[in-house]
Amino acid sequence: MDIFRNETGDTTKCSIGILIMENVQNESFEDKLKSVRQESEATIRAKFDQATRGDLKVFHPIDAYISYYKNFGYTYHVLPQLESIIKGKSIPIGLPSVEAMFISELKNMLLTAGHDLDKMKPPLVLRVSTGNEIFTAMNGKNVATVPNDIMITDQENVISTILRGPDLRTAITQETTRVIYTVYAPFGVEEQLVREHLRDIEAYVRMSSKQSVTCLNQVFY
Repeated sequence: MDIFRNETGDTTKCSIGILIMENVQNESFEDKLKSVRQESEATIRAKFDQATRGDLKVFHPIDAYISYYKNFGYTYHVLPQLESIIKGKSIPIGLPSVEAMFISELKNMLLTAGHDLDKMKPPLVLRVSTGNEIFTAMNGKNVATVPNDIMITDQENVISTILRGPDLRTAITQETTRVIYTVYAPFGVEEQLVREHLRDIEAYVRMSSKQSVTCLNQVFY
């Protein structure tokens, strides 16, 4: 399958990690990720117990995202999520394949989006947004892209951007059996970190979907 193309014109600006898994179970009556979720919360709190927001901002790889977001006057959205866990809030329980992604995102601090592959029209394309693209965000509202942001589109519309997040059209639901995760790695985020992050997501998905199969696990430039 022709799954991905980079049309930004600058392969050093942002790489993309992609993980595709099939036979995924999103209807679960057992909290199979409870132990790893609690372990992740404990690790985060132990690691950043006395950290200020300033301390977190210079921690790698958060610093690479802070640098990117700062160009647009935005705050890296994983940062306040991380702070809430440090202060005692629990990682929310959700659909297993979404929860696996969220746990990994907080653990590794890499910006990740999850989609239902069957709702997409490949290939995916990495592009620089113009500000004229309109798509429906996860909250159900139509949003415009931010000019010069990095976005991923399929052959129908935008599926996510760094600053605006993922779309609703391709969102993972209880019926989703084929998932695709995309990891935005702007300049400064090493390939090895992305590969380790993808392996974490893969492992967590398999904890709740033992019959799942990995079809693609790759970093694209």
